[in-house]
Amino acid sequence: MKALIVYDSVHGNTQKVAQAVGDVIVGEVNVRRVGEVTTGDLKSVDLLIIGSPTHGGKPTPAIRGFLDGMPGPVSTVRVAVFDTRMAAGWVKVFGFAAPRIATALRSKGWSVEAPVEGFFVKGRGGPLKDGELQRAAAWGQAIAEQAS
Repeated sequence: MKALIVYDSVHGNTQKVAQAVGDVIVGEVNVRRVGEVTTGDLKSVDLLIIGSPTHGGKPTPAIRGFLDGMPGPVSTVRVAVFDTRMAAGWVKVFGFAAPRIATALRSKGWSVEAPVEGFFVKGRGGPLKDGELQRAAAWGQAIAEQAS
């Protein structure tokens, strides 16, 4: 399997989750920051995973720009989405990045087959809550099994 994990990270937490997911996928896996990816890279993968921290209920501007520039779907590419987020109750008022990423992808015709996932940080800058990297690895393994 060829997988591409595209992420943006402000404090390093989303990068750690992306790497934990990539570490458990068997095959050719590229974990790359959003600025290092072109839309042409999407044509040569079986699995695309996109992750972003949640800021003001949205993905980062870099991820939004990437989504805006994405072409229509590649029929053979399976897609999954995650975000990093705080667990505080007031944050839920604004929403989270992953559902918005999934909505943007679906509006372009991409099929987001797995439920979106959120991984929790302890505070605005992190660190990740205990056990989140293990949970990310388990999620990544489940996504890869569904895609193969």
